[in-house]
Amino acid sequence: MTFWTHESVRAAAGGRWLAPPPERIENHPSGVSIDTRTLARGQVFLALAGERVDGHGYLEQAREAGASMALVERDGVSVPDGLPIVVVPDGRDALTRLARAYRAASPNLRVVGVTGSNGKTTTTRLIHAVLGVSRRGSASQKSYNNALGLPLTILNAGPSDQYVVCEMGMSTPGEIAALGRIAQPDVGVITSIGRAHLEGLGSIDAIAREKASLLEHVRGGGVGIIPAGVEVLERAIERIGSPRLVRVGTDDAADVRVTSVKTGARGVVFELNGRAAFEVPLLGAHNAHNAAVAVAVGRRFGLDDDEIRTGLALAEPVPGRLERVTLGPRGSQVRVLNDAYNANPDSMLAAIGTLCELKPGKGGRRVAILGDMLELGDDRESAHAEVARAIAGARGVHAAVLVGDAMRGVAGDAGGKATPGELASDADADRIAALIEPGDVVLIKASRGVRLERVAEALDRRFGARR
Repeated sequence: MTFWTHESVRAAAGGRWLAPPPERIENHPSGVSIDTRTLARGQVFLALAGERVDGHGYLEQAREAGASMALVERDGVSVPDGLPIVVVPDGRDALTRLARAYRAASPNLRVVGVTGSNGKTTTTRLIHAVLGVSRRGSASQKSYNNALGLPLTILNAGPSDQYVVCEMGMSTPGEIAALGRIAQPDVGVITSIGRAHLEGLGSIDAIAREKASLLEHVRGGGVGIIPAGVEVLERAIERIGSPRLVRVGTDDAADVRVTSVKTGARGVVFELNGRAAFEVPLLGAHNAHNAAVAVAVGRRFGLDDDEIRTGLALAEPVPGRLERVTLGPRGSQVRVLNDAYNANPDSMLAAIGTLCELKPGKGGRRVAILGDMLELGDDRESAHAEVARAIAGARGVHAAVLVGDAMRGVAGDAGGKATPGELASDADADRIAALIEPGDVVLIKASRGVRLERVAEALDRRFGARR
């Protein structure tokens, strides 16, 4: 019996009928949505009350968009004609219950869970590109990696899909374990252990323990894919036990060992175990590791290396993550690396390294526009100072603009290369953009809360159409 019937959804969600379905059903359930703007016909609409928007006020829009039914948290809602409605005690809990039930009812769906301090979204996309060459499946959209996004990713996997790749993020203890219990992955991937979310977790050891908790929920016969040579992670895994492990990296202990890396304007070429060569059209030497993880997952799924190469060649940059944009007419172009989606000390240093790999145009410079890194707790000042010193020591970086209280506070550590910048308005963004000249290569990077993408928008206005 299929999972996707009105009654099975009601039962799995733990609700009761407010408006039962008609005797003759023409619009059968398939998937779940929490947004009427993107809801597809047949999806179940889950009405959630958020800080700014209450989904209970959008039931009519859900019906018009083709929702098969709706889940609500209270009785006193206006019931649109013909829309079956179930009342649940708690919408978020109902979503979790639905995802766990659907996972249990889908034995042929292989789940890949991806977590890590850096590279989660890029690695998720790379794995999806590789597996999609010869398998049917899907992956987390945008950064659907939390207690709402992960269940939605699983629930929107098609009944005939062979895989789903789920990104898993966290900021406080226990989140990865909770997501792991829902996903029950066949392959658990940890991309890296680094200094992200220190404010919530307190130490690198705590971060490693949190990430390692994913492996406790890998299904029997499954595998964990982890970075090689990370002692803090190895200690965390020893405490909990784990499935069979595949280690990826440059360390001699790696099973999938990156033995050479060549970078260029078109991407990265790397070799594994001194034999097999691969190429990925993404910038930055660190993407050799992310792609090597995708190779390991592809091999686990039974793909041969030629299929994996085909998939990697189809990979595209994730918006806001070292996204390459060329502005302006030929001969006076500005190249932008838009990495404004998020930042921590390790990803910031990697991005600076990527900037140094690129050659400016004639008369141009390499310019880093960097904003504050958030959620670092007591390490806030030292981490920003470390980045400023990296700018000072990077021979390939000619100038920097440092935005935010923490970054401006360490401008003196940047060896005279840094200009403090404000970003309180679009006018401030325009003033920063005015510092950039034709021929420059520009890195834009900060934590999401800084909204440094406004500088990318200002550069669009200054230099013209994207290419």
